[in-house]
Amino acid sequence: MAQPDLFRTTRRPWNSGRIIGAKPPFKPKHVWAIRQQLKTAGRVRDLALFDCGIDAKLRGCDLVKLRVSDLAPGGSLRQRATVIQQKTGRPVPFEITDSTREALTSWLRLRGRRDDDWLFPSRSRPGEHITTRQYARLVGDWVAMIDLEPRAYGTHSLRRTKVALVYKKTGNLRACQLLLGHRKLESTVRYLGIEVDDALALSEQIEL
Repeated sequence: MAQPDLFRTTRRPWNSGRIIGAKPPFKPKHVWAIRQQLKTAGRVRDLALFDCGIDAKLRGCDLVKLRVSDLAPGGSLRQRATVIQQKTGRPVPFEITDSTREALTSWLRLRGRRDDDWLFPSRSRPGEHITTRQYARLVGDWVAMIDLEPRAYGTHSLRRTKVALVYKKTGNLRACQLLLGHRKLESTVRYLGIEVDDALALSEQIEL
């Protein structure tokens, strides 16, 4: 009979010390507080990235790959833009609100003319855009600025923020699905953490 290995080392769980689960959206007061902190600190690029993340509702991998020509072809900022999602290949439209337009205008002025077309170019890798890892670190930094727990929030918090408010105010799952670019309504239900029975009841009221 084999004896137990008394000297076997215990492998540390991959999620040790991490907060697991869906990252919550930001509340309006959080959005306002982060904006004020970034403005006060003069972090022009970060403010543009934050506001763009809230409006665009894109995954991090799509947000960091935005180009100037996606939002400001010919140097003039659009009121709405559409990008193709990397994960699904589906087009996703989004609005560019006044506060985001103001932040982007300031950022584009500071960014100046460059050979590349990235909206948020890398500062350490010429010709490349910022990475999703860098974006995630920035989100953690913004969260810490307003004394929230950085591990509790993430890039998906920005993606969820506006959609969660749209659902809370209207109950319109179809609108949320379109804004997130999901193929199936069930994906939107899971993403927003909606109870299935409530989701079906709301869905029955929406005629497509």
